[in-house]
Parts: sequence; structure tokens; C-alpha cells
Amino acid sequence: MITDSRLARQTAERLIGSRAQLLKFQCLLGFDGFVDEIFHVVEQRQSPTKYTPFASIKGFGTKVTAAAGKSANFEIVPQAKKLGGNGPIMSFALSTLGAPVHYVGMLGYPEIHPVFSEFAKRTKVYSIAEPGLTQAFEFSDGKLMFGQHGTVHEVSWETLKKRLGDVTFQKLWNQAHFIGMVNWTMLPHLSAIWKRLLSDYMPAKPTTRKLMFFDLCDPAKRLDADLHAALKIIGEFQQHNDVILGLNESESQHVAKVLRLKKTPSNPKGAASLAAAIREKLELHTVVIHPVQYAAGADAQGEAFVTGPYTAKPKITTGAGDHFNAGFVIGRLLGLGVAHSLQLAVAASGFYVRHAVSPNREQLVRFLQTL
Repeated sequence: MITDSRLARQTAERLIGSRAQLLKFQCLLGFDGFVDEIFHVVEQRQSPTKYTPFASIKGFGTKVTAAAGKSANFEIVPQAKKLGGNGPIMSFALSTLGAPVHYVGMLGYPEIHPVFSEFAKRTKVYSIAEPGLTQAFEFSDGKLMFGQHGTVHEVSWETLKKRLGDVTFQKLWNQAHFIGMVNWTMLPHLSAIWKRLLSDYMPAKPTTRKLMFFDLCDPAKRLDADLHAALKIIGEFQQHNDVILGLNESESQHVAKVLRLKKTPSNPKGAASLAAAIREKLELHTVVIHPVQYAAGADAQGEAFVTGPYTAKPKITTGAGDHFNAGFVIGRLLGLGVAHSLQLAVAASGFYVRHAVSPNREQLVRFLQTL
């Protein structure tokens, strides 16, 4: 296996001259959209302007558990208000790296919500519903997200046809080289949309295979039977397309359980083996798994894993997985193999959590050269 530093240098070299190539790939993504409000939870306040936040979910959880049968009061301090949702964050990261993006989703209806104004300048947007609201409480070891998701029920095949139009949507679909459909868990009608896309938009003999990406987004709250059915539908897209399924660590374990696959060790090699097993079971092109400190993937050429540029003190964690996904897709669009695409993905995510901004190509090249 190539050492990570050599892999990073090779990936940087491939990215340097990619501008013209990336501009050729039209990307279409959907269908969620949220306004993200990010908070710290105060553990101790020293003065009106100085406080110590809870460092970990475990520490905060201990305080919450201790309040059972009593009560507790927690102060939250807003850190940022920004665009949210797997689709918009991934799309923004793709556009920053140089890919032309069209986005269909919950960005405000009939007017675009102000939090998406910069996003609408960088991409071509088609909004079909009001955004949901997510309040994310960030800690060094993860985040707790509380959502108000009333408008997700509006994201349906009927709404797409009514507010976007069948002709417009089908044209976007047909012209796209890459299609990403994410956040299955929060969009209750997404499986039904997928079925209609398969029945109405799939040509009998497509001239070219599209690259497609699916992200489930923490399916633990959905029924296992629904998840199993969704995975089967995702597999059906593979017939005429090259399908990537992206999973974080807990999602991969949940999917493995639903598919009745053998347990694998919680380490890079184990994750790569699990990615290969899921890929084989669902007959997909590629499966990627991204725990916090490394990432693994598998396609027909084999398995690979890379260690990530982990930091114990991230500036932001909400959206890290979406930046990983964007980086991986950019790698695949550029024709990179799994290992180099994983390296690009962990670098995109690593830069984002350190700086709380999406990297452009030049920034990502420089970051890769330091690894």
C-alpha cells in the first residue's frame, strides 16, 4: 500500500490541473435543505464574556442523566447560522472545488431563504419547499442535532412536478453527468421518488452511465424494513449507472445488520472489508465508509483505506461528512481510484473542520501537500 504522504502528494498533483476537466461535469443534487444553527453548551461560565463549553457528549450526557427525576438548566451559546442539509452542504463543497452544480431542494418557497443566498450565487438552484431547521450542539467528539422537519413531507414526486415541472426536471436529469440524492432518513417520500425516477427517467439503452451518489443520513430512526427496501432500490440504479453508497461508521454497522452481514473489526482494514461486503451484497459500483479518524472503500478493483488528518480540536463538525462525500465524488469524476479518492475526501473534510469553510482547489492542493 502507498504511504499516506505519497498518496497525498499524488492526489494533489492530480488536482492541480483539474479545473477544465471538472467544468465538463454537470452535477445535479437534491432534495433537502435546512437552516443550521450551531451552538456550544456551557459547562462553566467565568464571566459575561468567558465560558468553558462541555468538551464531550459523554460529559454532557452525564450531566443530563444526573438530572433525571430532578431538573436542569443549560445555557447554549450560538456559534453560527448557516445553510444546512446534506444536499446543500455537499453541493456547496462540490461547487467550491470547481464542479458546476444544479440543486433541487428545500431552499425556501416561493422566495429563497437568505441563508442560501451565497449558495444560489455559486450554483443553479431550484427550490420546491421551505427549509427545515436544525439546531446542532457541537462537542469535540461529535454533535447532537435537533431538528424541526415539518416541511420535509412536501418533498414528493407530486411537488417536484408541480413546483419545478416534469420537463425541467427531466432535462436536468438527462444532462447531468453526476447525480447525488442524499438524506434518505429525513425525507419520507424519497424512496417513492426513486421508484418514479427508475420507472419514468431510466432509458432502456442509455448512451452513457452516470455517476450516482446516495447517502442515508443516520437511518437508525427508520424501520429496518424500510431501510432494506431503500437499499434494494438504490441497487436498481446500478443497472444503468455507476452507484456510490456513502456511509459513516454507525450507518455502515446498521446497514450490515439489516443485510445480515458478518461483523468486522472496528479498524481500517475491517471497514474496508465491510465496504466490500456491502458492495457485493447490493451489487453496487462503490461503497465508502468514513469513521472519524480514517476512511475505507471498495470497488471492483479491490479495497483501500487511508488515515485521515484528524484533529482533536475542530472548529466545526457539522458538514464534515458532506465535505468528505464531495471530495470523494470529485476524485471519481477525475478518474481517480478508490485510494486517491479517499485521500481527496479526507483532505476536504479535514480542511473544513479546521477552518470552518469549504476549500477551493488551490487550498486543498496546499493542504494535501502538507500531509
